[in-house]
Amino acid sequence: MNASSPSPAQNQASTATLYGGVTNRRVTVRDLAAAKQRGEKWSMLTAYDALTAGVFDEAGTPVLLVGDSAGNCHLGYETTVPVTMDQMVMLSAAVVRGTKRSMIVADLPFGSYQESPAQAMHNAARLMKEAGVGAVKLEGGERSARSIELLVEAGIPVMAHIGLTPQSVHAFGGYPVQGRGDEAAHQLLRDAKAVQQAGAFAVVLEAVPAELAAQVTEQLAIPTVGIGGGPDTDAQVLVWTDMAGMTAGRVPKFVKQYADLRAVLADAARAFAEDVRGGAFPAEEHSFH
Repeated sequence: MNASSPSPAQNQASTATLYGGVTNRRVTVRDLAAAKQRGEKWSMLTAYDALTAGVFDEAGTPVLLVGDSAGNCHLGYETTVPVTMDQMVMLSAAVVRGTKRSMIVADLPFGSYQESPAQAMHNAARLMKEAGVGAVKLEGGERSARSIELLVEAGIPVMAHIGLTPQSVHAFGGYPVQGRGDEAAHQLLRDAKAVQQAGAFAVVLEAVPAELAAQVTEQLAIPTVGIGGGPDTDAQVLVWTDMAGMTAGRVPKFVKQYADLRAVLADAARAFAEDVRGGAFPAEEHSFH
């Protein structure tokens, strides 16, 4: 066997399915590339703490994203913009500690990579070294290509993110669908090809017309991850608090709620309060003597 030939273990890794096939190690970029080749779709969920991440890991979720969406979901910010590198390192480390199999991808937050490729390198290295993540994600297509190249050259796997990029909320004036119209569609295609050429192992397509997302998916060799991108992307990602019904009020059109945990937790809190007020808790079985 020459140095360039894959080992039997590598061959097995590239052919095992994501669901049930890889059980004794973390999912890698090779596994995701192989899934694209065989047409296996996969899910990605956000996670921000060890406990929740452990649940998703045990459920078989191949990829967990420590998103800067933590700003909206857990830290009380109106947007993702205020989230800091220190917060992302802390949250990412917790998710890594709580999991065994899922590939952990961490967002580079706003202001941590836009200044220069060198800044992107410094902060991506922090997430790899201090938090132990397997990859980083950053927003932007052509404008971020050089940073992606530098990170990949340094051995850091990069997931790109194009279409609606939430860190640009103030420039967009909200969260509008991207890629509508010929010019916008062509730009999105250029962005997708630019991040692939730069070495990204996957690209998130957020809030783009389904037909355009399908076209991008067909033209790219790397996996596409849809969030509001229709059914034809290679993978789908949702913010877990949206997916599980924890988010109050209106959720985006692309969200499907698979549970109503907000109601479950509220009912539990009310039942606890009733037991305390009525003297039913703590009972004898909950007391020490």
